[in-house]
Amino acid sequence: MTDVEGLVEATYMGNTLWHWAVAAGVALAAFVVLLLIRRAVRSRYQKLAATPETEFLELPLKVASRTTVFTVVVTSLFIGSQWLTLAPAVSKGILSLFTIAIFWQVGLWATIAVIAALERKRQAADPAAASSMGIIGFLARATIWSFVLLLTLDNLGIEIKPLLAGLGIGGIAVALAAQNILGDLFASLSITLDRPFVVGDSLQVDEFNGTVEYIGVKSTRLRSLSGEQIIMPNANLLSSRVRNNSRMSQRRVVINLSVDQQTPVEKLQEIPGKVRELIESHQPIKFDRSHFSRIGPASFDFEAVYILLTPDYGKHMDILQDINLRLVEWFNKERIVFSTPQRVYYVESQTGAHTTLEKNGERSPPTSRDS
Repeated sequence: MTDVEGLVEATYMGNTLWHWAVAAGVALAAFVVLLLIRRAVRSRYQKLAATPETEFLELPLKVASRTTVFTVVVTSLFIGSQWLTLAPAVSKGILSLFTIAIFWQVGLWATIAVIAALERKRQAADPAAASSMGIIGFLARATIWSFVLLLTLDNLGIEIKPLLAGLGIGGIAVALAAQNILGDLFASLSITLDRPFVVGDSLQVDEFNGTVEYIGVKSTRLRSLSGEQIIMPNANLLSSRVRNNSRMSQRRVVINLSVDQQTPVEKLQEIPGKVRELIESHQPIKFDRSHFSRIGPASFDFEAVYILLTPDYGKHMDILQDINLRLVEWFNKERIVFSTPQRVYYVESQTGAHTTLEKNGERSPPTSRDS
């Protein structure tokens, strides 16, 4: 008994065997409890994820279910160590290990939360915005793990102020050397946040036309109408005037007509009404106006305007073609002549003047005029 009592009452690192046993029991109990909680959370999350609806607790449970076994072990050891009397250096080491483990676990939780939130927003808003959400996710992960790394170094006793100062000086040098790349990077962030266009939109950028295939960190890629790929730096793209044809809800169409000045007044009065009749015979169209708009140097000009209530370009061309064909047919029936450019030259000579009439690029025989 004396040997057993001596073994039990012996001190190991300032604690008796009994205290070590109690600390081990507490650590083991904490480990089992935390594992059971982790398992219950994962089970509950799997049930919620299997349903088509998005539940309120689905995101928090998804984040909590990603708790690592390493964090559970370190937390259990830290809880058990509270039942022991340890040297200050040992206590500080255990506390630092526990703090670092919590920092990295919080970083993992934050990363999972950001990715899940962005994925949910992408699915709810527009599936074509995957690349935009990817840029935000990349920047968010880089920010989170940068903070985690700095906090870890600080808990290890490393001075981070000189490190931050050095990074600041180095950052200025890198920014000056790579200002074009950084300009494209911030432009991509602006595209992501402002969303002037997304993947799949049809754009007109200056003289280029194409469909957005990919929005990257440095450049955006368009597929042109003729088939080739157009690669545009994001900074240049934002500084250009961009027309997003995919967000067109309706199309304004203007029809201009010019008839010969020999056309009788009665026929001129009939033209605006006939053009309106032809326009209103199609759907979906909102008629705006039709007028005798101008007396030109060699023509009478008419202008008609209507709103096509669909952005479909094929529908627009089908309607415009039918209006033009029926208008030409009616002009022929009513013997109304479209105006054509013509130039008259007067050539003076000793015996008289010759007049040369050029019409539609064909020169008629000169006519004489007595002087």
